Amino acid sequence: MMNLYSGTTDPFSHRCRIVLYEKGMDFQVIDVDMFNKPEELAAVNPHNRVPVLVERDLVLYEPNIINEYIDERFPHPQLMPPDPIMRARARQLLSGMEREIFSFIEPIEKSLKSADKAKKEIGARLTELTPIFNKQKFMLGDDFSMLDVAVAPLLWRLNHYGIELGKTAAPLMKYAERIFSRQGFIDALTPSEKAMRK
Repeated sequence: MMNLYSGTTDPFSHRCRIVLYEKGMDFQVIDVDMFNKPEELAAVNPHNRVPVLVERDLVLYEPNIINEYIDERFPHPQLMPPDPIMRARARQLLSGMEREIFSFIEPIEKSLKSADKAKKEIGARLTELTPIFNKQKFMLGDDFSMLDVAVAPLLWRLNHYGIELGKTAAPLMKYAERIFSRQGFIDALTPSEKAMRK
């Protein structure tokens, strides 16, 4: 059985939980208190961070690698495009989002001096994505994909992080509600995450 060490409020752990619930597989989530990490976490991940996926002798601790492994091991429903060209484009887009959007989450979570700048950067980058949703349901078209999984935890936390988007982002927020209504997303929420949106 797969075990996922997961932070109860960590957006990157949230991604992995979404994938596991979307796949409807047999797994166990081990909730990790980020302020009181268990010793076993450092034993399985030299960086002492979550998420960590453990399956027999396999230990993975990067959220995108964890999610691609799960997607390849349990291909239904498929979250990465089956076509190699589209899959490469999806990976490139995800890599860009990591650099241009998700890298700004840490300063906000840790209340660093750069948090206000980070909030503005995230807001600007998300607003740039908005036109996509005038034409299509999800990031890559009509099908829910790994790109939607990646951005969903951030969209869920916008109010919690104090990130404000203008009226022009209305299509993005409609897209967010589509994701939030998916059963896999709902099942993946921890009580602490549910409390982030009232």
